Amino acid sequence: MYNYGCLRPCGIDEVARGPWAGPTCAAAVILPRVLPDTLTGKLRDSKLLSPKKRSTLSTEIKRCAVAWNIAEVAVDVIDEINIRNAAIMAMEEAVHGLSVVPDFLLIDAVEIDLPVEQLAITHGDALSVSIAAASILAKTYHTELMERLDKQYPGYGFAHHKGYGTKEHMEAIRRLGLTPLHRRSFAPIKVFENSLVHM
Repeated sequence: MYNYGCLRPCGIDEVARGPWAGPTCAAAVILPRVLPDTLTGKLRDSKLLSPKKRSTLSTEIKRCAVAWNIAEVAVDVIDEINIRNAAIMAMEEAVHGLSVVPDFLLIDAVEIDLPVEQLAITHGDALSVSIAAASILAKTYHTELMERLDKQYPGYGFAHHKGYGTKEHMEAIRRLGLTPLHRRSFAPIKVFENSLVHM
């Protein structure tokens, strides 16, 4: 992007569209023009990295980035405006929270409603180091968040399945009922609308 006159290209990605529980999160990051050796050749789709490697890279991205920010959109908002709109909102809020104003946006698969030139790249986290960096930040943040929420709502396995629809998660809902973390607009959760609410 620097060859086209962009001085502050920003990578953006979101995580956690699919889970039955928890917020959706997004990250925005402006990387330095020259990456340090600790990141060169190591930034890729966060799903291809181990949790330990993601955590290490997340720390290094934050250390060397020109600017970075992470935003989340809560479950009640997801239920009100739907998950697609909530994910876009999270991405927009991630950009708004940057300490440096970007002059170009590189986004994984979608466009967002901001007055900045942008490019939506399908499978962007595999094709752009900036989007890959945002993917790593967002996924690491979401993982750590769900691990904290697991302690607040024990018995659901949030630290293990991160809110996704697993057999373990379904059995926990049947046994314990819904929590305030559950996305009641999601079809699998609607079945349990009248279940005991775990507080």
